[in-house]
Amino acid sequence: MSGISTSTSTSTSTSMGSDVGTGTASAEGPGAGERVRDTGTIRLGDRTRGEATDDTTRYAPEWLQLREGVDAAARASELLDPLRIRLANLPGRAGGFVIHDLGCGTGSMGRWLAPRLDGPQHWVLHDRDPYLLHFAAVGSPRSAADGSRVTVETQRGDVGRLTADALAGASLVTASALLDVLDAEEIEALAAACAGAGCPALLTLSVAGRVELTPADPLDTEIADAFNDHQRRGSLLGPDAVSAACDAFSGHGATVRVHPSAWHLGRDESALTAEWLRGWVGAAVEQRPELAARAETYLRERLAACEAGELTVVVHHSDLLALARPAGGV
Repeated sequence: MSGISTSTSTSTSTSMGSDVGTGTASAEGPGAGERVRDTGTIRLGDRTRGEATDDTTRYAPEWLQLREGVDAAARASELLDPLRIRLANLPGRAGGFVIHDLGCGTGSMGRWLAPRLDGPQHWVLHDRDPYLLHFAAVGSPRSAADGSRVTVETQRGDVGRLTADALAGASLVTASALLDVLDAEEIEALAAACAGAGCPALLTLSVAGRVELTPADPLDTEIADAFNDHQRRGSLLGPDAVSAACDAFSGHGATVRVHPSAWHLGRDESALTAEWLRGWVGAAVEQRPELAARAETYLRERLAACEAGELTVVVHHSDLLALARPAGGV
């Protein structure tokens, strides 16, 4: 698929009970009449290359809800001050910010970031799954850090190659757990689009390929290696994505900062740990079926330790802030 596919856009106020209808792109929000256009949306979710279909594999909202608190604790708040400085110096800042959240899921990035930024904000939430977009829209934050209004619109559809036109008027691009499910061409397209639009990007919670389980088990390393190989299946970059993104954004003149953003899972996060373990081991066995017999015993023992409160896990991620040169500016 080439070019930007036409999206179906919906708009909602930040009322928790609002319905999300189908229609044209909203002009609601700061400077939206001039700065928000219905130019397309971002392809995320599964790795099919065609248009979104009704049988597209979904990320379960229950899983996204389960991980939201740990995601929020893990994100690198150290990157927010340089981001705030850049946003404060953007041309047209008085009209508020237009923020594109790519692969928004249930909207956890907006719930984390919007209350940490001052000023009016208009969030454009992108996902291929209308079910998740509904959750994201009705659960969106109502106000910024200084009490300014936060508004939302949603866009559904696929993008094979993102362009600067799709980000026209954008103040910021955000995403969580995105880079590691992209390939090198898609990361290059994202970096080029942000550079062309002159907008920064805050891309959080990309897998780093390192996991620490305590107590240790002899099979930990084999499972981790198989999982990392699964993340790299096909042309996907998996744990190599952050390094590739650093090169891509730097190559387009952006200043890039990376900060660790690990999950720290203990007794209080046992439900999340159990679900993560099942997915982690399952992906490893899918990649290396010869692990199946040993992995079954391994998973059973790990889940028992988790239930007993005797297992801690550190899942390493990285957050990336890319500060593109402002379009037509300094």
